[in-house]
Amino acid sequence: MINLPEDLVKAFFLHRSNRFTVIAEKEGERVKAFLADPGRLEELLLPGVELYLSKAKVREGRKTAYDVVLLNQNGILISVDSRLPNRIFKSAFQSGELEPFKDYQQITSEVKVGSSRLDFLLEGKGRQPYYIEVKSVTLVIDGKGLFPDAPTARGSRHLKELMALKDKGFRTAVVFIIQRGDVVSFAPNENTDPAFTRILREAVAKGVEIYAYCCQINLETVRLTERVPVRLYKNS
Repeated sequence: MINLPEDLVKAFFLHRSNRFTVIAEKEGERVKAFLADPGRLEELLLPGVELYLSKAKVREGRKTAYDVVLLNQNGILISVDSRLPNRIFKSAFQSGELEPFKDYQQITSEVKVGSSRLDFLLEGKGRQPYYIEVKSVTLVIDGKGLFPDAPTARGSRHLKELMALKDKGFRTAVVFIIQRGDVVSFAPNENTDPAFTRILREAVAKGVEIYAYCCQINLETVRLTERVPVRLYKNS
């Protein structure tokens, strides 16, 4: 479980001035807020949508007074911080909440592999080293979480790194954390990024494991909840 900032304030989305900056209205005042998600978020960031902001720490050179923490879409709270899933995964792992990873005791973050950095390395007595890449999901259509919401060459590169490690005898997995609760399954977003979808299917066929989890979110906490089915193919 991750605790959210205690100083959340309600605001309303006006527009996105760049990938990482949102202009919002808070109590009749226009404010700038940092958005820690470079994805398109086109289905979420609609004019007038309700946001929850946190006052940012004062830092030299910072141009935004707030951070965007949550978004309220038709009563569903959604985390729009793409950094949060790594914290969620690590917290759930350390609490023993993740059944597929219970045989491992040690977790190391930001592990350099080839030209990339993978999110985690898990180690356990008598166990193969286990490399994990975590992906943030916010797009949900008809109860299905979809990734990515924009083409991602970086995501495809990470999958290739996992496949290379699998070929060397290591365990590898990609974990999709859906930062909302209104979801019943997960699938690759083939219409948006057919290359990523193809490589994901290839990775799974080679033995890279794939998991997807959804979250329970309120104004105080974000908690990983149940694992949801993965639908690699449209008719599966």
